[in-house]
Amino acid sequence: MKGTVFIALGFVVLSAVSEARATQFAVEVVSYEPGSGFATDWNSGVGFTNRDAIIGAPARSTPGKWGGPITPFSPPYLSDQILSIGRGGEVTLKFSKPIRDEPFNPFGLDFIVFGGAGFMVTNGDFSGGGITDGTLFGQAEGETRVSVSTDGDAWFLLNPELAPVLDAYFPTDGGGDFSLPVNPVLAKGDFAEGGLEKFTELYAGSGGGSGYDIAWAIDTDNKPVALGQVQFLRFEVLSGKAEIDAVSDTRPQTENLAWDFEAFSSDPMANGWAVHGDESLFKWNAESGALALTWDSEKPNSYFYRPLGLTLTEGDHFAFTFDIVFNQVKAGYLDGQP
Repeated sequence: MKGTVFIALGFVVLSAVSEARATQFAVEVVSYEPGSGFATDWNSGVGFTNRDAIIGAPARSTPGKWGGPITPFSPPYLSDQILSIGRGGEVTLKFSKPIRDEPFNPFGLDFIVFGGAGFMVTNGDFSGGGITDGTLFGQAEGETRVSVSTDGDAWFLLNPELAPVLDAYFPTDGGGDFSLPVNPVLAKGDFAEGGLEKFTELYAGSGGGSGYDIAWAIDTDNKPVALGQVQFLRFEVLSGKAEIDAVSDTRPQTENLAWDFEAFSSDPMANGWAVHGDESLFKWNAESGALALTWDSEKPNSYFYRPLGLTLTEGDHFAFTFDIVFNQVKAGYLDGQP
């Protein structure tokens, strides 16, 4: 089969960006044990034990008469928004695709856990002009533990000396980006005398949550373990209780990096591009600024490429992005073959 296609092609090569993931949130609760002392509704006494509450994205708003946008002053609090884990309890989650230990994730954090904590209003203004001293309410005050696994069988603890407590800093901002962690060096004092405007400034676009690095994984001898990626997460509460709204994969940082972009505004053959195989299959159209490709199943494999002079190792990542426009397609047959 022969086909001639005129393609306007944008080509990008990046030597350090991980592949795009289909979904960034947990898709399955593998196991859940509520433990003892988990949260219950003050009116009905019903426990916050709805497993589905932890699946998918964090809440951006709370419905109902007393609801409204989720802000660091107004965290999620309904039983279908948060899952509670009491003392001795745990929840194990699975993602549809692995979470990578990606060095280009912001602050090196690979996943984010969103809880039910919020900043206390200390000036008495609950109408939108609230100020905090950085103190939290509704946070987990006990000991928690986070473990990771590639296959759901072999588990590795994240070093408790590095991993933050679940359901604490930083309260969720429903207007933020749930794939972007807050700068982990921020602490209580940074939020003192601050309100919503200050939160927006310090969060820098983030939707809040507590960030974790897969590189914190250790074995039973407390030795670091290089996992590369994980697909299962386990959250345990050793004392007290904790609430979780959702867990998100972190999006790698792709700004201010070394992009190599080709828009074919001039003859690519004069700009470092080359052909492997049959050169007649690739022709640059100067008038339209497009590359014409002929696909012919009867000819040996050929490809159009640009040598970058880069040496990639196991620790490097790369990505290709194509912007393709089909201006004309011609298809035919030879000797009765489609």
